[in-house]
Amino acid sequence: MDIDSMVKQLMTAERVPLDKLNQKKQTMEWQRDDYRDMNSTLLDLDTTIFNGVGKQSSFIKKNVTISDSNVISVRNINSTSDFSGSVSVISLATSASIMSKTKTGITNSSKTLSDLNIPGGDITIQAITKDGVMETDPYKLTIDPKLDTLDSVIAKINANSGVTAFYDSSSQKISITAKNSGNVKSGPEISLSGAFFSSMNVDSNNDDANVNNAGTVGADAQFKYNGLQTSRPSNTFQINGVEITLKQVMSSTASDITFSSAPDTDSIIDTITKFVTKYNDTIKKIKDKTDEPKYRDYQPLTQEQRTSMKDDDIKLWEDKAKSGTLRNDSVLGSSLTKMRSSLYTSVPGTQTFSQLSAIGITTTSNYLDGGKLTIDEDKLRAAIAKDPNAVYNLFNKDGATSADKGLARRLRDDIKGTMTDIESKAGKTSSVNNTFTIGKLLNSIGTQITSFQDKLTSTETRYYNQFNAMEQAIQKANSQSGYLTQMLSK
Repeated sequence: MDIDSMVKQLMTAERVPLDKLNQKKQTMEWQRDDYRDMNSTLLDLDTTIFNGVGKQSSFIKKNVTISDSNVISVRNINSTSDFSGSVSVISLATSASIMSKTKTGITNSSKTLSDLNIPGGDITIQAITKDGVMETDPYKLTIDPKLDTLDSVIAKINANSGVTAFYDSSSQKISITAKNSGNVKSGPEISLSGAFFSSMNVDSNNDDANVNNAGTVGADAQFKYNGLQTSRPSNTFQINGVEITLKQVMSSTASDITFSSAPDTDSIIDTITKFVTKYNDTIKKIKDKTDEPKYRDYQPLTQEQRTSMKDDDIKLWEDKAKSGTLRNDSVLGSSLTKMRSSLYTSVPGTQTFSQLSAIGITTTSNYLDGGKLTIDEDKLRAAIAKDPNAVYNLFNKDGATSADKGLARRLRDDIKGTMTDIESKAGKTSSVNNTFTIGKLLNSIGTQITSFQDKLTSTETRYYNQFNAMEQAIQKANSQSGYLTQMLSK
């Protein structure tokens, strides 16, 4: 008897319920993965909104015109309205400095301080801040002369203090310059203490160094802004949300440098276009998935079926089997409805634009598109040129309820709600199965599969035992029959 063959045939029938359980498990895993893919798509849209139409900085970008960009530069930081003005540069801000009064005699700055006979111990450095006042918390460093070198000490000072130090082996002198420019009216801009600095032949502050022709005092930038003479500790500063950088001193007879701004319409349009494109891609992907046909005759392949098929045939089959896992899904269908409603409903309390259509964004005429947006660029450009801040408010107006909020805020609320619903069904990659619905079902099916596999093992063992006993009985019967035949033939 070919017992293996007979048992295999019998077990094929016995495994049918197990195959169905495995197919059900595979289908649910595909559905879980498709849900998570939808969440990734929604997250991409949310990120695009947040980094684009959700930021005021996207709508306050300006093109700035300057009569002479060699003298000053101007850029918008956070001014929501257009600006203009005039600047005359009287003097530039400079940084205070200190240098060695005499040569230190050091030609190799990589040796340890003890080898150079330079003492260690504590040093402190106090320097001017970017606001033009002295630091309230000086930088402190403890120097170990057996371990530290002149180079290592300078590196620590440069990395952590308010000054930049440099040692020149050629002149055998150290130079110390404040990182921030400007003048402290009540005293020096750099103050030093410690035996290390004394050994470097430097004064304890830059005011003394200036008197000894071994340093300089800091100076504020002097300029006229719209005819008013004023000063700043730095050559780069902000006035009314506009950053101005002074580059070059002007002669007393030179005309003021004028500047003016206008909305950077192209950049703002690009931001809105990216949002519309991402929104349309998201709508299409969700709609395609919820409209995807379900081929019920194409179930996930069993391992036995796979072994008898070519790779190309397996792929074609599984493309059909995977189709329709989210067909007519209520969560995704509801999400599309909510997003469309959020974008098409007017925003109350906005003075200039209350609807997308007012800035040239409408839905396509083909209802099969599922509410995709299209842009009338001329109308959008005109709206931005008229009032870019009003366009920002249309997207980002705050409110106590969703109905009171701007379009981008509404849309992000819808996205977050949908993602939460999907996560409760399908979890995240990091989730464990017992924390979401499909995961719990997969655990249940897994338990059934394990139990059924144990049952199959028991059944297979029983079949082998039965056939082995049968074969032994047949052999015994054949042996007895042969014996009787032999006896009767005598």
